[in-house]
Amino acid sequence: MYRREKSIALRSSSSALYNNLSVLRPPHKPVACLGAVHGPTVTVVSAGGDAAGCAQRQLQARAGGGASLVTQAAWCVLPARILLVLTCQKGIQMYESDGSIMVYWHALDVTEHPPGMSSGMVLVFDIPPKGTNITVSEVLKEHHDAITDIAAELGQAPDGAGDVVTADDAGMLCVWSSGEEFSLLNRISAFGWTCSSVRLWNGIVAAGYGNGQIRLYEAATGSLRAQVGAHARWIYALDLAPATGKLLSGAEDSFVHVWQLSRNPDTDGVEIEHCHAECVTDTQICGACFCDPEGNSFAVTGYDLSEIFCYSQA
Repeated sequence: MYRREKSIALRSSSSALYNNLSVLRPPHKPVACLGAVHGPTVTVVSAGGDAAGCAQRQLQARAGGGASLVTQAAWCVLPARILLVLTCQKGIQMYESDGSIMVYWHALDVTEHPPGMSSGMVLVFDIPPKGTNITVSEVLKEHHDAITDIAAELGQAPDGAGDVVTADDAGMLCVWSSGEEFSLLNRISAFGWTCSSVRLWNGIVAAGYGNGQIRLYEAATGSLRAQVGAHARWIYALDLAPATGKLLSGAEDSFVHVWQLSRNPDTDGVEIEHCHAECVTDTQICGACFCDPEGNSFAVTGYDLSEIFCYSQA
């Protein structure tokens, strides 16, 4: 069971974007920051202390002298550094983890939208341990529809399972193996609904769709292992707790659900069990993230709401 904690007030509300909440969970440290997008602005909240007194910083995506609508904001935890990445209609901005310094700006043609783009291309960047010498090392061109989400392996990938998955607006998924160059392992076909959010854990691809379904696939083969009618309306966000395999889902139906993913040791089958349901009354959920690797707490954003709802395990 989870109980509602004190909410965190935001300087601006949250836009109706997929996965419109990002939480920075540095390795072996408590949650450090939370971020949500509103129009051309990203509000970054520094965690710690009283919820009402959390320090906030607002970042604006600007290009060509004017504001540009932000389409996504997320922290990328790399082996040697952590970057806050903003994608907008005109390009990609990368900041130090607290948002204090912009270290890179990548301009795009006005007809293309990042991070994966509306054309379906996915940009791969080479990030040095420090400094600003960031370069585009590769462009992946398997998708033909706008990219909706990109996820890296959160657990321990079995041999041959791949470690990155990308999703697009038509509902197709691509599973990749990273290295000196990315190699495509398999494509998971669309079935008529947008895949709005995707996660990868221990070789299991968890995908949320516009029809309210969560589908679980084997990353190594692309085979469907389980599916559940999780929500009555469009799923906007998924998250996984890497230490336990808990799955968090949030949707337009005002519900947030917690699930447990596992593999049956006898059959190696993929199993999903419902653990908790939380109704955030009269709220169109647009972001949901665990705040710790075990999944003992989570945070939720809602469309046009100027606060982040926080929950912890009782």
